[in-house]
Amino acid sequence: MSAIPQAKFNIGQVVKHRFFSFRGVIYDVDPQFENSDEWYEAIPEKIRPRKDQPFYHLFAENNETSYIAYVSEQNLEVDITGEPITHPDLESWLFETERGVYIPLDLTH
Repeated sequence: MSAIPQAKFNIGQVVKHRFFSFRGVIYDVDPQFENSDEWYEAIPEKIRPRKDQPFYHLFAENNETSYIAYVSEQNLEVDITGEPITHPDLESWLFETERGVYIPLDLTH
């Protein structure tokens, strides 16, 4: 049995996709792939990530829309723009501090 990998990114951290033009804030982490086989198989084989790594749930956005994304750790990197995330569901889960850091609402009470 292999060990579950340690997540590189944290809840509340702003990240961007390595290959696609979107960024987002992490609101949940799966220690390894937890989505459907259908979802996984829909990813082109050449860019299909390994299942044995953390996967992140993001409040994601691009220049056109906001959405929920499920992204492997290997396809994320830290977003250093300092720009806020404007996803409409963000305020239901996370609080943005004056320093632009996002923390889970259940930790603000």
